[in-house]
Amino acid sequence: MRKKNPNPKNAGRIHNGTPPHFYLSKAENIILCGRIDWLEYIEKDDSVRVVDFKTGKNKEEKGSLQLPIYSLLLNALQKRKVSGASYWYVDKDDSPLSVELPDISESKENVLDLARKVKIARERMAFNCFYGPGGCFACRPFEKIISGQAEFVGLGEYNQEMYII
Repeated sequence: MRKKNPNPKNAGRIHNGTPPHFYLSKAENIILCGRIDWLEYIEKDDSVRVVDFKTGKNKEEKGSLQLPIYSLLLNALQKRKVSGASYWYVDKDDSPLSVELPDISESKENVLDLARKVKIARERMAFNCFYGPGGCFACRPFEKIISGQAEFVGLGEYNQEMYII
């Protein structure tokens, strides 16, 4: 029998309705945004820990930019020290698994490098999947939308287009 999961300790909101965001590079007009699943407040040192819920079958890849993005957001948008991070594989684990926090300077460099590539791709309207013509799990739904195999159903809460695939 699975143990009951503990209740979260909330560190408060770092946004007011829109996803947290800031200029990663004002000169290049690059804004970084993202939603953090859960911030655990650590009272003993007045810090926060990022907890990211995982529902998929696979473990997060080592080179993932998710925690670096969250670290950058938290360092830019709130006053508390970020003291740790965890992934919580909710279908398998009863509690979060701690992971090492990425170096903030290295995180900024890596995220900014990828953001520049995305910006260039958007300007050129040339979106090529790293996995080749067949695409990856993330590209396939967009390929269906582009090819007309999806039905537009309207705009979502943040004015994003929504489709049935």
